[in-house]
Amino acid sequence: MSRALHDVANGTLFGVALNYQGLLNQRLAEFEQAPYQKPPVKPVLFIKTPNTRNGHDGVVLHPQGERLQPGPALGVVIGKTASRVSVENALEHVAGYTIINEFSLPEDSYYRPAVKAKCRDGFCALGPELVARDQVANPHQLSVKLFVNGELRQQNSTANFVRSLPQLIAEISEFMTLHEGDVLITGTPEGRVDVQPGDTVEVEISGLGRLVNHIKAEELS
Repeated sequence: MSRALHDVANGTLFGVALNYQGLLNQRLAEFEQAPYQKPPVKPVLFIKTPNTRNGHDGVVLHPQGERLQPGPALGVVIGKTASRVSVENALEHVAGYTIINEFSLPEDSYYRPAVKAKCRDGFCALGPELVARDQVANPHQLSVKLFVNGELRQQNSTANFVRSLPQLIAEISEFMTLHEGDVLITGTPEGRVDVQPGDTVEVEISGLGRLVNHIKAEELS
């Protein structure tokens, strides 16, 4: 049974970077260099600010002179307060799942995601609905596909997560309470593509439907 997304996913939007094994593997050599010295040992988090919220069939503005990249992701909606929860009990704090398209400009640093790249108006689309936790048999076996103008451009699976959903919830709630309505953006896979004004972008996750957005050129006043 699905529920209206805006009624339950109305909290903070927490993004998790580098949570696909393929993407992490691509960056390993970089992480051996200064200033990093080693790969991250805890989840690398960022926040999508309230102005980034967008919805199914919404318009995403393409900033002039910039590259715009969609980011297909599984969204986990928190259903009850989670503070210092165990891995074993973590999923009990989940209300359900949704599709997210986490738009961004290309980034130079995965350790410090840039606000200017991540937090522009309309850069986080959610939808089309919330699917209850018990309606998804295994959230770690979902196909994630990105289509641009009907053409498949990116494909992966939540089976390739670096950290499972219970791990993420447990590690984040160690130091920060997650509240009902908060949303975890569980990571975007390697292979991000550029989109242009006039494009229709769709993210499909098995069992959760398809989230559609339309790219439009930003008009400067």
